[in-house]
Amino acid sequence: MADRIEGVKKLFTSKSARVETNMGDAHYEKLFQSCQARIEELKTQTPRENRLDIDSFLDDQGVNRRDFMKWASAVTGMLMLPSSFTPLVADAALLMNRAPVIWLELSDCAGNTEAILRSDGPKIDEILLDIISLEFNETIMAASGHQAEKQLEDAIHTFKGKYLLFVEGAIPMGLDGQYGTIGAHAETFYDHLMRISKDAAAVVAVGSCATFGGVPAASPNPTQAVGVMDVLKGKPLINIPACPANPANMVGVIIHYILTGQVPELDSLLRPKFAFGYRIHDNCERRAHFDAGEFVEEWGDHGAKHNHCLYKVGCKGPMTFNNCSIIRYNEGVNWPIGVGRGCIGCSEPDFWDKYAHERPISSVNIKAPTGGVEKTVDEFGLGLLTAASIGIGIHAVASVIAGKTENKEY
Repeated sequence: MADRIEGVKKLFTSKSARVETNMGDAHYEKLFQSCQARIEELKTQTPRENRLDIDSFLDDQGVNRRDFMKWASAVTGMLMLPSSFTPLVADAALLMNRAPVIWLELSDCAGNTEAILRSDGPKIDEILLDIISLEFNETIMAASGHQAEKQLEDAIHTFKGKYLLFVEGAIPMGLDGQYGTIGAHAETFYDHLMRISKDAAAVVAVGSCATFGGVPAASPNPTQAVGVMDVLKGKPLINIPACPANPANMVGVIIHYILTGQVPELDSLLRPKFAFGYRIHDNCERRAHFDAGEFVEEWGDHGAKHNHCLYKVGCKGPMTFNNCSIIRYNEGVNWPIGVGRGCIGCSEPDFWDKYAHERPISSVNIKAPTGGVEKTVDEFGLGLLTAASIGIGIHAVASVIAGKTENKEY
């Protein structure tokens, strides 16, 4: 019984599931001054292509100043900054054309590009395409062939040491990289990445394929695909996993870089803590049903119709770290668990082999990274129920004793 109770405590009090959101007044005062100085410096720089007046652009899109500041306030909160940073975050967003971005696609499905093109407010997709200096992206650019290669080389030369390199897709290493080549000279994806990352200020791996290998690296992995972190060393690297990555997290990383000139605080897997410092289970809208022992036993049953916990049909929320349940997708409308489909742990390493099945972790021979629900839910439930019963019993006995004491005549 003690082991069961201790197991429950470990599951729901994992230190890695906690995020320190208050660094102290002295820290934020120093950071504010630093960010303010950086913003003022960026304002003096002239963007390479000043294609539009940003304020007029926002107004043309029907986004007034009030709505824009609401968005800036939400981003400030997402980045775990005090509300006093909201004006600076707004300025950073308006200076996004000072952040040259080169975007590479390797072994992938272009799902992250698709996601960011459908990002939300205020019309972030237009902001990325028209305000950010997006110098190269094979999927959306008009140029192709030798013209595209020239555009890439011009961007690398012009913004040497200043551009952010976004990488989407895994890197196939089998057959000396010949499973993935690009351009007229058949440069391997590996060589392509090494050459272009050399002069980048920082590299951002987006999506599960770029971060941990994703689906291309799933067993038996015939192309020997790996993530960016497996081959790129000596360069600031930020991982934004998920399949696809939430565009809000991509935009958050860019704004953080513009605001501070640095990469955000990262966890042990190089993921920004502001986005991946939360365990999905801890913020899940169905968590109360888990605690009450109410589960979907099979698709379409009573539990499924009443939004009960999806753990027994394979939800991997208890061992997955992401802010899906907070930020959500499609302009914050919904997320997988919200539509009745359990989490498949797509922001965790090896998710396709470990988590993407309709079985709870307790029924497979895999140890969850946080300790996880390693016994069956029913066993945990029994332990919780027994512990609760003991507590109720103690309370009842104490109440009786207290009652007798109150009624005792002295």
